[in-house]
Amino acid sequence: MTAPKLPLEESGGRAPLLEVDGLVMRYDTEAGEVSAVENVSFALARGEAMGLVGESGCGKTSVALSLLRLAPENARYQSGSVRWEGVNLLDLSDQQMREYRWAEISMVFQGAMNAWNPVYRVGAQIREAMDQHFDPPLGSSETEQRIDQLFQLVGLDPAVQRRYPHELSGGMRQRAVIAMALSCDPKLIIADEPTTALDVIVQAQILEELKEIQQDLGLSILYISHDMAVIAQVTDTIGVMYAGKMVEFGSTQEVFHRPSHPYSFLLLSSIPSVTGPRRRPMSLEGTPPNLLAPPSGCRFHPRCPWATEQCRQEEPPMMPIGPSQWAACWNAEQVPQMGEPAP
Repeated sequence: MTAPKLPLEESGGRAPLLEVDGLVMRYDTEAGEVSAVENVSFALARGEAMGLVGESGCGKTSVALSLLRLAPENARYQSGSVRWEGVNLLDLSDQQMREYRWAEISMVFQGAMNAWNPVYRVGAQIREAMDQHFDPPLGSSETEQRIDQLFQLVGLDPAVQRRYPHELSGGMRQRAVIAMALSCDPKLIIADEPTTALDVIVQAQILEELKEIQQDLGLSILYISHDMAVIAQVTDTIGVMYAGKMVEFGSTQEVFHRPSHPYSFLLLSSIPSVTGPRRRPMSLEGTPPNLLAPPSGCRFHPRCPWATEQCRQEEPPMMPIGPSQWAACWNAEQVPQMGEPAP
């Protein structure tokens, strides 16, 4: 399958920084083989912000961990590639991969409190990450100065670095995690549910700060979230995942306003609108399939109101819908526009 990528002219001529092509990843469990990531493809340009969205268990985090080669030991890459500036990261040894983690690609992990060792001060933990990846290592005063600058960049008092994680509020811990992710000047930050467990005011502040940091530093960011409304505020492109597969990919504006896959449409229809026309939010009936034995054909067909016999029997490929939008659906033309009634 051809990887769904924004044409370079649509991305301002920016060359791809990251290219994921046909990635297939399984988890070997006592119950059997879990089909966690199935033929996922996308590209991310320099300075671009992309979102991966979908329900819990759809494979978003598995894809993110694959980019850093941090998937659990029972994970197995069956096929595909993850190319970083032309280098396939899946071919590298563990020692070679260490040169890319944090120095090239870093991650804001889900659950800020769990990202910190509770017995060490916050600044000491950031310093350790910098000592591991800067060659030659920075001097003590230079490291201290850099951490101060990072904390100011994310809206924290530099004195916070001398505190322990439990002494910080949830928003402060999340900002400190972002500072750690920035500590080694990466080109790409993976933000896995960066606003989970935060109140809506702090969520908005964190997202706005991430957006400003991205623009100021020219970073690429891959956001992982189940909330399409959050993703739409901060991304250029969106990939919608369901049951381990990418089912729609395109520019944020196109996917958000003109979804072409039933799953994307139903996800968006379940979100109340405070600015658009008044409408009753729709529910997404059913539950995601068991990935030990995924359904035949389109994996969404048991929950899809437009499913046909072809959907039940044949797996749809990614098909172009517009100049920068793709959907894996046999009946994409039947998906209503946002605001239209569903069947």
